[in-house]
Amino acid sequence: MSKSLNDKVITNPPQQLRCEIAVVGSGPGGAITACLLAEAGRDVLLIEEGPFLPLESCVPFSKDEMVQKYRNGGLTIAMGAPKVQYVEGRCVGGGSEINSGLYYRTPSEILEKWRREFQVEALNESDLLPHFETCEQDVTVCYLPGKAPDASLKLHEGAIALGWKSFEVPRWFQYDKQIDQTAVPKGTRQSMTKTFIPRALKAGCKILPNTRVQLIRFQGNKWLLKSNHASVTSSRAGVEIEADYLFICGGAVQTPALLRRSGITNNIGNSLQMHPTIKLTAHFPENVSSTDMGVPVHQVKEFAPRFSFGCSISSPAYLALAMNDHPADRHEVDKNWQKMAIYYAMMTPSGRGTIRCLPGFRDPLVRYGLTDGDLQTLLEGLQKLSMLLFEAGATTLYPSITQGPKLTKQTKIDKLPNTLPRKLTNLMTIHLFSSCPMGENKKVCAVNSFGKVHGFKNLYVADASLLCTAPGVNPQGSIMAIARRNALHFLGKL
Repeated sequence: MSKSLNDKVITNPPQQLRCEIAVVGSGPGGAITACLLAEAGRDVLLIEEGPFLPLESCVPFSKDEMVQKYRNGGLTIAMGAPKVQYVEGRCVGGGSEINSGLYYRTPSEILEKWRREFQVEALNESDLLPHFETCEQDVTVCYLPGKAPDASLKLHEGAIALGWKSFEVPRWFQYDKQIDQTAVPKGTRQSMTKTFIPRALKAGCKILPNTRVQLIRFQGNKWLLKSNHASVTSSRAGVEIEADYLFICGGAVQTPALLRRSGITNNIGNSLQMHPTIKLTAHFPENVSSTDMGVPVHQVKEFAPRFSFGCSISSPAYLALAMNDHPADRHEVDKNWQKMAIYYAMMTPSGRGTIRCLPGFRDPLVRYGLTDGDLQTLLEGLQKLSMLLFEAGATTLYPSITQGPKLTKQTKIDKLPNTLPRKLTNLMTIHLFSSCPMGENKKVCAVNSFGKVHGFKNLYVADASLLCTAPGVNPQGSIMAIARRNALHFLGKL
């Protein structure tokens, strides 16, 4: 980053700061909002709880990345039976700095559902199209210019053999010039620190990293933000920020948590949704993984929106973690990790979750309940994913069920239980949303169609919590397009 842009990063803040517009959270929603408002000439301060680190500060999908850029090192849990481990980015750029970068536009049937049930205005495909197209250019959404990783191709080949719909998903990625068409292409994820954050700084936006906003309150026609900065010692008060307008963009967990801590609770944190995901580690007779394989790009959508399949990061560290459910076979990672890869079945559930703040605790209590029907859908997804992987040549499968069965070509899927055990099934997700749904239906919506919190002046939400229900696809494309639409509406430019 150039020195002129670096000067916009506040590393040692005074006790009081003043701005026209404060944006709390710098993930895709917050970064786009701050960028567009700053480029319109507004006085913007972007506040981030985590550090400001370059994308290259650590190896992608490594332990160092988890320590540097994940909240709680990635060990956050939605309580329930079964529990669901979820991941949040905690750094400038948020989730865009740590995710796989797979991109979808919001499905048309989902937009129709949101318009009908939540009364969201200006949400036709034609309304969102210019925002999708512009964001796709801004973050360079594209397909692989060469060969896909072998583990990804295994998923695709198994699906095609069964006659199921499978395709490469585009990514926000900028690839190096490709010379060897037989090699997996190299490139750089176009995260927020590569795209909208530099643009925001260039337009005059200031960034305050390492700062946690504890409370907000409306006083004297201004918003006051009570915050703690990492440099603040016990002998010094925290940082108080005054703003005319306030955008909360902390994500589907932290946004409702901040609002509820501040006494703003109507339809806030009552309707959390996610994409619960169950994993399988597959062992093949040939090599399918390597240290430079990159991110798998194929997904199987034959059974969408109920569930879909994909291939996950399969480094030795991730494989070792996945095999904790099968301790007797963990040695396979040491001997044969290049012949192993992790796959998943991701579902669109009917269950809901809540977010509540507990006195004396820094993090909120997140609870999420899967229905019996959700568990049966996950089991069906696991069965069909097992069929696909055996069709692709896998010899052994290890599902993410503690002390669960090891599946082989001989036993196939017969060893899977008739019902997934609630206390032993290990689920995870990287997709959370719907905790502050948007729309004009005030019985269920926390904010209006353009993100303004119902009943409050100059207070807005711009992140994944706006999405009314689980979209059934990777959500960042939806978040970016809606954030752009809402920012332009705020500026009177729609």
